[in-house]
Amino acid sequence: MKKPYYAVIFTSTRTAGDNGYGDMADFMEQLAKKQSGYIGIESAKQEIGITVSYWESLNAIHDWKQQADHLLAQKKGLSNWYDSYTVRICLVEREYSFNRNT
Repeated sequence: MKKPYYAVIFTSTRTAGDNGYGDMADFMEQLAKKQSGYIGIESAKQEIGITVSYWESLNAIHDWKQQADHLLAQKKGLSNWYDSYTVRICLVEREYSFNRNT
């Protein structure tokens, strides 16, 4: 990824049951991939869900937050799916990694 870029870190605790959450999460991921400025996504879900999406700019993040289907998913999240959540937006200036298999 070309640096710097932005990471949106979404951490959440869920209500009981799926209630359509899985299908909406899959749809949101596919929709985000079509957004201008989208770079990628990583996610892990257990007691706490953590999803990190990567974006080229703050404007791209703003546009994604205002996308019509995403707005609908946000409303459903408040009413049906989340007990709590936190969103953090970070500028990534440096990264490094390790991969034993490469």
